[in-house]
Amino acid sequence: MKRIITTLLSAALALGALAQKSSTVRLYPEQEGSLISKHIYGQFAEHLGSCIYGGIWVGEESEIPNYMGYRTDVLEALKELSIPNLRWPGGCFADEYHWMDGIGPREQRPKMVNNNWGGTVEDNSFGTHEFLNLCELLGCEPYISGNVGSGSVEELAKWVEYMTSDGDSPMANLRRKNGRDKAWKVKFLGVGNESWGCGGSMRPEYYSDLYRRYQTYCRNYDGNRLFKIASGASDYDYNWTEVLMKNAARNMNGLSLHYYTVRGWNGSKGSATEFDTDDYYWTLGKALEIEDVIQKHIAIMDKYDPQKRVGLMVDEWGTWFDVEPGTNPGHLFQQNTMRDALVAALSLNVFHKYTDRIRMTNIAQIVNVLQSMILTRGPQMVLTPTYYVFSMYKVHQDATHLPLDVLCDRMTIRERSVPVVSATASKDSAGKVHISLANILADQEQTVTVDLGGLKAKGAQGEILSAGSIFAYNSFDEPQRVGLAPYKEAKMVDGKLVCRIPAASVVTLELK
Repeated sequence: MKRIITTLLSAALALGALAQKSSTVRLYPEQEGSLISKHIYGQFAEHLGSCIYGGIWVGEESEIPNYMGYRTDVLEALKELSIPNLRWPGGCFADEYHWMDGIGPREQRPKMVNNNWGGTVEDNSFGTHEFLNLCELLGCEPYISGNVGSGSVEELAKWVEYMTSDGDSPMANLRRKNGRDKAWKVKFLGVGNESWGCGGSMRPEYYSDLYRRYQTYCRNYDGNRLFKIASGASDYDYNWTEVLMKNAARNMNGLSLHYYTVRGWNGSKGSATEFDTDDYYWTLGKALEIEDVIQKHIAIMDKYDPQKRVGLMVDEWGTWFDVEPGTNPGHLFQQNTMRDALVAALSLNVFHKYTDRIRMTNIAQIVNVLQSMILTRGPQMVLTPTYYVFSMYKVHQDATHLPLDVLCDRMTIRERSVPVVSATASKDSAGKVHISLANILADQEQTVTVDLGGLKAKGAQGEILSAGSIFAYNSFDEPQRVGLAPYKEAKMVDGKLVCRIPAASVVTLELK
C-alpha cells in the first residue's frame, strides 16, 4: 500500500510539474487596437560616463575606426536597430548644459565639469552639430532636452532658432557660419528634465507656470513643427501629473514619465550579475509594476484630456543596479544579463497595450550606461541581451496591436507576483502577424499554446534569444555568449500554434 501511495504521489507531482510548464495565449485579431508607434522603441544618450565620449564619439583623430568621429562599430550596430528617435543631452545633464558651449571650432569650445555624474571634465567636442548629424546618419528623429533648471527662456528659444530656422535670422546665420547651411528638422523638444529633482527641485505648481512660459517662446520655424514635452512625474508621483494636466495640458503635446526597475533595499541596488532566483523574479515583478503606474497616470490624463491629445512619454525606463566593481560610481556602468533582456521584453509588452496614450518611450541608456544596448572598452564592443530584444521586436514598430489573453501560472516573491509567460502580438502594414513570447521561468521549459482566434496559418518561423541561464551575459572576453538563433520549435496542432520555449527565453514569430 505504501508503494502504491508513493507511486500515486510521484505521478501527481509529475502532473503538477507538467501543468506548471504549460500555458495558453489567446489572440483577438478582430479587436484590433491602436498603432504601436515606432517611437516606443526610442533611445536615450546622456553626457554620463562613457555613453557619449568613448561610446558613440571618439573623434576623427582616434585610432578606433570611426566615420567623422563616430565609432564605426557602434554606428553600424545602431543602424541595425532602426532607432526611431534619440534623446539628448540628458537627463540631469540637460539642465546644466549651455548649448553655445558646444558649437563652433572644437578646439575653441570651453570645457565644463559634469557635476551630476562623477565630476568628469568634458571638452564639449560633442555638441549640437555632432548630435543632429548623428541622428541624420541613423535616420532617427532628434529629441532635444532643453535647459530650464539653470538656463533662460532666451537661451532655449535661440537654440530652437539655431537648429530649425532657414531664414535670414541671427541664429540661423550663426549656424551657417559654423558649417551647416540648411536647418535640421527637430520634432521632439523636452522643456526641462526631472524638474521636481535634479532639474530644479521645483513644485508642480511652479513648474507648470514655468513650462507655459518657456514653451511660448519655442517657435515653429520654416515648416518645422515642434512636439513639446513637459517634464513629468517620477513613477508614483500622481500629484505632479494632476497639477501639470490641470494647469498646462492645453500647452503641451506630451508629458513625460520616468520609471526605473531598481531594488534599493539595504542601501544597495544589487549587482547586475550576481543575484539569485528570488532577486530575478522580484526584479521582473518590479518591472511589471510599471503597468499599474501607467494606468494611474493615464486615468489622470483622461480626466483633463479625454480626447487623448497629449501623449504619455515614458522617456526614461530600464534597470538600475550597482555599478560594476572598480568603475566610477558616477558613471553608472553596469553589465547586462538575460534578466535585463526579460525586463525589456516585459516592459515593451506592457507599452504595446497602452499605445492610445503612450506615444514614446526611451530606454536608459544607449551605450555604457544602465540598461544599455552596447558596451565598449577602448576598441572593443559587445552587444547586450537587451540589444537583441530590441532587434527581435523591430517588427512591432508602427504595426497594429492585437489584443490577447495569457492563461498561465504565477510566481510570487516578496509580495510581487509574476506571470510565467508574457506575450504581445501585432499586424504590420503588409498584413503579416508577429507574436512575441517570453518564458519567465528561470529553470523550466514551457509549452505555450497560441490560439490564433480564427487567423489562418500553416506555421510560423522566427528567432529566439536564449542562453540557458538567467545569469548569462556578453563580456569583452566572451562577446558572443548571448545572441539570436533561428527558432524552429513552433508547430501547428489542430489549428493552434504550439511552441516549446526554453527557460528564460524570448521568441518572436511570424505567422506563415
